[in-house]
Amino acid sequence: MTIDDALLAQAAELTGVTESAALLRQGLQTLIRVESARRLAALGGTDPKASAAPRRRPPTRDSR
Repeated sequence: MTIDDALLAQAAELTGVTESAALLRQGLQTLIRVESARRLAALGGTDPKASAAPRRRPPTRDSR
């Protein structure tokens, strides 16, 4: 695997993490988290038959 030394140095400077394996692990975890969120957001609003979720609980008989 070839990793850009300047990119690795910049990541180490910004994070304070100097171990290459730890930097790579954190970078991959961040990439996975960001892409997962992007995909989840892209799913929003794709069900035209869905009804809006209620904003408040309906009153109960025991309301005081």
